[in-house]
Order: sequence, then structure tokens, then C-alpha cells
Amino acid sequence: MTRILIVEDNEMNREILTRRLERRGFEVCLAGNGVEAVAQASAELPDLILMDLNLPVMDGWEATRRIKSDDRTRAIPVLCVTAHAMLDDRQRGLAAGCDEYDTKPIEFEAILGKIERLTGR
Repeated sequence: MTRILIVEDNEMNREILTRRLERRGFEVCLAGNGVEAVAQASAELPDLILMDLNLPVMDGWEATRRIKSDDRTRAIPVLCVTAHAMLDDRQRGLAAGCDEYDTKPIEFEAILGKIERLTGR
């Protein structure tokens, strides 16, 4: 089963994404901030990370950089999902190591397509 780490500080967003992904057959683990994301990525070794960029404690840009700099987690695809919609925000996310970038509000079918492409599912 494909495991996805959802990194999102908004509880409602986490719950909605979790329910929708589980209905599609994904296993989900959760993190509410960047520090938790780095720890969960290392502990769980998910098949993909959905990373919000505006996070407490450590932002998603830094969490992504740390995940991508660790030999154990660097190959995990990171799909940034954020309210930052400007072109330079996208470039900044990709420079931090995001493999794909999408903006909020989330269009679930589009995100699902990117997840399937990045995981080969």
C-alpha cells in the first residue's frame, strides 16, 4: 500500500485529505509542523510527502531541504501544496527540493494525478 505523509498545520485540511486519500487506498501518516515532518519522514519512510510550506516551528521549505539532504529520505518525492501562488514561490519550492508544486485551494483530482505520477501508482 502506498504511504503518504501529510504535513499540514490546519487540522481540518489534514482530516479532509486523510479521508479522501484513505478512500482511494492510500495509507496516511501525519505531521503538523516542519520538525515533525523531518522526524516522520525518517521514521516512516513514506512513498510521498504532501508538504504545506507555511508551518509552525519549522517551515516547509526548510523541512524539505532537510529531508532532501538526508541520504535515507532524499529519494522520497515531495509535493508542495501551499497558498503561495506566485511564480517565485514555485521556484523557491522547487529550489528547496520539492518534486512538484501545487497551490491551495486543493483540487483533489489534480493532486491525485500528481501523486499517482510521482509514486508510479
